[in-house]
Amino acid sequence: MRERILSGWTFKRGLYVTLGIIVIIQSVTQHQWFGVVLGSYFAAMGLFSFGCAGGNCFSGYCSTKTPKYNKQEIEDIRFEEVKSK
Repeated sequence: MRERILSGWTFKRGLYVTLGIIVIIQSVTQHQWFGVVLGSYFAAMGLFSFGCAGGNCFSGYCSTKTPKYNKQEIEDIRFEEVKSK
């Protein structure tokens, strides 16, 4: 857990923590307690590097690879013209 917090910092992660803390401070001064919860969520995303702030899912295996097709797999399609009476 310690390594997860201290390593892999990006601009996006720092932005999530900063904006989350700003939302928390503003919410407390305005007595809007739902904003504290919302700000805490975004600050936690940045601090613990999960969700969008981490650039991937918690496990890190969520990236999808596009399939590569060989040119040999593509077949030519023949069309026939159908004439009506």
